[in-house]
Formats: sequence, C-alpha cells, structure tokens
Amino acid sequence: MAATVVRYLRSVGAPTSAAAGPEPVDVSPRPDLRAVGEDERAPVSPADFRAVLGNFASGVTVITAPPGEDEDGPAGFACQSFASLSLDPPLVTFMVARTSTTWPRIARAGVFCVNVLGAEQGELCRSFAVSGADKFAGVAHAPAPVTGSPQLDAVPAWIDCRIHAVHTGGDHLIVVGRVVAMGAAGEGDPLLFHKGRFGRFSD
Repeated sequence: MAATVVRYLRSVGAPTSAAAGPEPVDVSPRPDLRAVGEDERAPVSPADFRAVLGNFASGVTVITAPPGEDEDGPAGFACQSFASLSLDPPLVTFMVARTSTTWPRIARAGVFCVNVLGAEQGELCRSFAVSGADKFAGVAHAPAPVTGSPQLDAVPAWIDCRIHAVHTGGDHLIVVGRVVAMGAAGEGDPLLFHKGRFGRFSD
C-alpha cells in the first residue's frame, strides 16, 4: 500500500493493519466530519449550487483500479471532476464523494487509471455511475502498463497513476495522482456534461 494512502487511512482513523490476520480495511470517512456545522446555515442551497455550477461544461472520465486480494473484480466509477494539476512533477486530480463505496477500494489499491470518455460513450458512463451493479460486465479492458488498473477499450485517452496525496474538501475528497504512464488515440470528440446532460461539440 502506498505511503500516502497509509497516511490517509490514519488521518481518518481507519486501521492500516491487524494483529489477528488480514481484515478488510475501512477507509470510509468519519460521518461526524462536516464542512457546515449543525448550527450553521449554508450560504447557498444545494439545489441552487447544482443549478449554477451546472452551467460549467466538463469532460467525463471513468476512474478505475485493480481488484484487491479478496475482491472479485476491479473497481470503477464515473467522474466529471477530473483535471490536470502539475507538469513537474506530472500530477492530476479528481474529486470523489466521501460517501462513495468505490473510493475505499481505490484507496486500498493505491493506484488508478483515468479513462477519458469519447462522445459516443455516454452509455458506458451511465453504467459506471450506477451503485452496486457489476460495472465491468461486458466492458472490454486491459491492464494499464504500470499499475495494472483497467484501461477501457476505445477511450480517446488514458492516464495511469499512483496515489500521491489525499486532501479533504467539504463533503468530497481531493485525490492527487502522480502520472506514471499515459496515452491517447488522438482522434474523436470528447464526451461533455452540461446542465445534467451529455453533449458533444458541434460545428
């Protein structure tokens, strides 16, 4: 397990080892950790926040990680909050909700692959946005060259990463990845997300 992930596990009070044999690692955030106190009123409503921020169009990705020792398959989730962060060293970042059931598996792996989706891959994105389903059913993929995280077939670009740091950000976590390999097909339009709908560039 990467040292940065161990530090994160310790910061949220989760065990990093067990004396009596291997135990599942619980990396879920503490439920009592809040950005807005119970006696505070949020400056804006969640509905207004979503409505206004929905005017910002973004690309769409699927973040994947290899299976752990006691897991049946790889982990993955649809993510629009992805961005490049640094050229030297090469860093990228994505944000994930603290309530995510997929994030603990990615944290335990210590690695991930960002799969940038193309304009025709809206259904693929929807399949990875569903909680509790077998998200990889019928999805062709191969191990990314360094981390072994699933690299989905036919994506326009992919970025293979190791977890570099994890920061808190309100009800989300800010995950920073150090890029160890990457590639791009160099063709095709990106899948865009705007005001709750998928879209694409038009001439």
